[in-house]
Amino acid sequence: MRVISRVFSVLVLVALLLLAVVVYYVANPNLPDYHPPSRVQYLEQWSDADRQAYYFTPQGTQVKGLHYDWFTALELPFSQARFAAPEHMARFGFLLDPAQHATVLNPGNLPVGFTRHSNAGDSAQYLDITCAACHTGELRYAGRAVRIDGGSAQHVLPSSVPTLRGGSFGQALVSSMAATYYLPWKFKRFARRVLGDNYQAAEYDTLRRAFKASLDTFIHAAWNDTHLGLYPTQEGPGRTDAFGRIANATFGDAISPANYRVGNAPVDYPQLWDIWTFDWVQWNGSARQPMARNVGESLGVGATLSFFDDHGQPLSGVDRYPSSVRIRDLHLIEQTLQRLKPPAWPEDLLGNVDLQRAAQGRTLFKENCAACHVPAMDNRSGWPVVQLHMLPTEYIGTDPTSADNIADQRFDVSALKWDPAELDRLGIEFTPPLGPLDLKQVSVATGLAYVTAFVEDRAYREAGIAPAERGEMNGFNLPIGVQQLRAYKARPLDGIWATPPFLHNGSVPTIYQLLSPQDERAARFYRGSLDYDPQHLGYRTEPFKGGFLYDTRITGNHNSGHEFRDGPRGRGVIGRLLQPQERWALLEYLKVLGGPLEGQLP
Repeated sequence: MRVISRVFSVLVLVALLLLAVVVYYVANPNLPDYHPPSRVQYLEQWSDADRQAYYFTPQGTQVKGLHYDWFTALELPFSQARFAAPEHMARFGFLLDPAQHATVLNPGNLPVGFTRHSNAGDSAQYLDITCAACHTGELRYAGRAVRIDGGSAQHVLPSSVPTLRGGSFGQALVSSMAATYYLPWKFKRFARRVLGDNYQAAEYDTLRRAFKASLDTFIHAAWNDTHLGLYPTQEGPGRTDAFGRIANATFGDAISPANYRVGNAPVDYPQLWDIWTFDWVQWNGSARQPMARNVGESLGVGATLSFFDDHGQPLSGVDRYPSSVRIRDLHLIEQTLQRLKPPAWPEDLLGNVDLQRAAQGRTLFKENCAACHVPAMDNRSGWPVVQLHMLPTEYIGTDPTSADNIADQRFDVSALKWDPAELDRLGIEFTPPLGPLDLKQVSVATGLAYVTAFVEDRAYREAGIAPAERGEMNGFNLPIGVQQLRAYKARPLDGIWATPPFLHNGSVPTIYQLLSPQDERAARFYRGSLDYDPQHLGYRTEPFKGGFLYDTRITGNHNSGHEFRDGPRGRGVIGRLLQPQERWALLEYLKVLGGPLEGQLP
């Protein structure tokens, strides 16, 4: 009996030790060390005023009820160091300038894209993560950094699913919040920072209840995502399953758990210069109107949205749908992006361009790339419209999971009790035209178009914006447009050198590999480093502390397609085999495409 008791005690002790190890590494994730660059170089993409407006203009996101001052006061789980300290935030891949300091727009001295807002009738200032957090990039070389405004970020922002692989901002944030709430000495320090002179029993208790409500929301999301296995393909740095997450939040969290769908198709954050001219946006070209695109992005990042009243009844008529979306600020951000220029290759940092070789690359580009990546321009409507080529997945051969999920997944929105006649009055244009609508089987693009239209209308009314002004704020008087294709767009390649990794899912680390057959591409490589390879045009991919191992064999991660390889065209082969010297020439030309150096080519 004693032997059994001792064995049982040993097993319990081992289990507790293992649990302690797991808790430690979940709460203290494996992150890269932060080595600040000697300086950050800003390219002539827009003015400093535009840059600051883009970085810190709120869009209405509310990060699960977390207040701005709570976030800046949080401590790390195992120390008194601040969670939001610049050197700690930088370890997740968020962008800082070592010379930056607190300003009126950024009082917490937070990274790019972290700002705050208050809602009408509510004095609380909520942490607001704006589009700049995900659509601003940086390249490091020789100890210096080049900021790529409108480029692709390389952080792990969305996931809160516990993992020992490291790098997850959501996981680390929840760990700090849990430690703050459940360790009394930590919460007292936290409360003193937040409440200041108002540190009294009543205010302390109110703060504790409100903080717990936010923590519970985070934990519920993490548990829900984990036990349902909603995101089996880990996103890693610079990626998110945008449509999967917004669909699960909008149709699953807000309507019915039966609407949850697996999101196994992470995509990279696309670059934003010139998007205001594109006829269709999103990787699969599913959206048209700029304001609808921006409202949808805000909802996807965390803007609040209510479908039902306090009694659980669906809102109807003019009561649809209150949200925290800030429509005027979204318009300001869109106007700012219209002034954004593509980045020009910085020869002083990354090396001189071989103009003779670039001229050879120009010829190769016209022969092999221009048919898809130099779309026609239509100015008949009074504004420049770039008519993007949409390439079917069966032809381009890249991982089809994202396009297939958007085309195939269906959701039951019948609980919202939409009236077909009311939906018709929203003026949404479907390409091809939408047939009879079954509210129990609505596609994500269709469902989100209707939701966005209702949210947009309510936001305009609450902001006091007259119908006559809405056309211009929507973007060129465009109605909300939807198309659902098993295809990906081929965008112009100005500044493409500054946007690694490549393909819609970030599965190819360098442009040189993208110009190579699939069997010459890396099947596994590390993501998350900002160190740039100016020879192959991509981030460096060797192992490093806290790096994310990207495996192209996993669903959603395939690096197939877009191949230059001898053989019949189609099924992933888009051009003939390019010899190494031809690939180098093309790379040289892509450094100057759309920039001032292109005009110097012989």
